[in-house]
Amino acid sequence: MLVGCSSMPSAPAGPVADVARADIARRIPTRVDDRAGWAADIQTALAAQQLPANPENICAVLAVIEQESGYRANPEVPDLPRIARGEIDRRAAALHVPKLLVDTGLKMKASDGRSYGERLARVRSERDLSELYEEIIGRVPMGQRLFAGKNPVQTGGAMQVGIAFAQANAQDYPYPVTRSIRDEVFTRRGGVYFGTAHLLGYQTPYTQKVHRFADYNAGRYASRNAAFQAAVARLTGTPLALDGDLLVPDAPIDKPGQTERAVRSLAPQLGLDERAIRRALAQSDSLEFSDSPLHSQVFALADARAGTTLPRAVIPGIRLDSPKITRELTTEWFANRVDTRYRQCLQR
Repeated sequence: MLVGCSSMPSAPAGPVADVARADIARRIPTRVDDRAGWAADIQTALAAQQLPANPENICAVLAVIEQESGYRANPEVPDLPRIARGEIDRRAAALHVPKLLVDTGLKMKASDGRSYGERLARVRSERDLSELYEEIIGRVPMGQRLFAGKNPVQTGGAMQVGIAFAQANAQDYPYPVTRSIRDEVFTRRGGVYFGTAHLLGYQTPYTQKVHRFADYNAGRYASRNAAFQAAVARLTGTPLALDGDLLVPDAPIDKPGQTERAVRSLAPQLGLDERAIRRALAQSDSLEFSDSPLHSQVFALADARAGTTLPRAVIPGIRLDSPKITRELTTEWFANRVDTRYRQCLQR
């Protein structure tokens, strides 16, 4: 009875699973519909990924769900038709596609007999929009041109997890996939599973959960990397964006990004040449960077300069940029909001 209609655990529930589900359900706010169903999906996600169903993990997942969707598997997005049409017009303008051609394409009949324009005017959720884009890309020549065969909806579900992340981490997905991993993300079970993987499925050097929540928004190890940037900035006097991006992707060795260039200015003190620095920075999306000579030596110099031990994790200074956001928000705002919910959950 604890299993919701969308949930089919890969193994029969036993006493341990029952206890975990009961604890999860107890920590979900009483206003939430189908608390038992949510608990079943969360417990299955933790068990399938061999993550302990302890209060810390449970509350971390619940806090992100509450922040990202308010316990809605497929949350509605305010003003989504206008946002979606704006994205189409932006892409058309960038490709010099006349507005008349766009309007003509949207007048074509969709699979349900309505025009694509009519369907676009009635989308309410990212799932609705994703399905519409898939059909436009597959059936309308203009769709291929505007979207280059790639669906613009790149996040979704109860935990607003990345579609690309889900597709790359679906090898142990415990449920039957009836259509695609993209579709699974928009189900409660899929959104919870892949969101849990993104949040908890990697080791960190953090001592505070708020930095993991910041990473959920800014990218894995962004908080550690931002602290490294802060240390480099202190040593070099170079103003650096504390965004967690240490290496510009595919940058030629003779055209480094700002952070890499600042680190290279410390080469004589570090005893590392530019290629050794590049190799170390290439580890910045993994735990190994924390144990690299570059990381250790930069902090040794920075700690000595400061006369104290500097933080090894800093919330990245990133302004959230999405057409769904109608006010100025930051990664710090997100991380602190989730952390507050996390602490409230632990007290329940």
